[in-house]
Amino acid sequence: MPPVVTKQRGPYAKTAALRLKILETCLDMFGETGFHNMTMKDVAQRVGISNTGLLHHFASKDELLFGVLGLVDERRKRFFLSRGLGVLMVPEDIGEIKSLLQTLVTSELDPGLIELHSTLAAEATSPDHPAHESYRGRYKNLVTFFTEAFSALARDGELKTDMEPEALAAMFVALKDGLQIQWLYERDTARLERHINLFLRSFVNRIN
Repeated sequence: MPPVVTKQRGPYAKTAALRLKILETCLDMFGETGFHNMTMKDVAQRVGISNTGLLHHFASKDELLFGVLGLVDERRKRFFLSRGLGVLMVPEDIGEIKSLLQTLVTSELDPGLIELHSTLAAEATSPDHPAHESYRGRYKNLVTFFTEAFSALARDGELKTDMEPEALAAMFVALKDGLQIQWLYERDTARLERHINLFLRSFVNRIN
């Protein structure tokens, strides 16, 4: 018999809600100021709790950072699950692969998420940054995912280029990041879907 899942109540629910509020606040703050320029005191003030109260939930800035990255990963996981996929799982159906390539860039058009990513991606290039290994792994996984996707398209005869799938994957990741940053500056005029489709149409057959 499967375990019975009960809804949290009382102090447990309040604790979970406060932790989520803290992480969502940090998500915005990391995007605004970066990790290094933010202090625990700044976070406590923005959330509206004491510094001692914040330390009760997160003992350090590093814990906050990894909590925020976990929150982002959870949101990404929900997107893939909504498509009936595991996280960063390449679909078997060729049409689904094309559809996923077209929607991944616009699935995360959340200002806080993009600001967080663009700021931390730059900061975390330093080997002593606490998120260095996390971001290195993130880019490695993304390139691997897109390499597998473009390789599947190549095996099915859907690529009209002799460029290696790994090279296409690296360019696609760079384009994805760059377009999202441009969107932060021009949210009303940046046409991400159009530009992604134009890029894909240049080497993938029958992209809508």
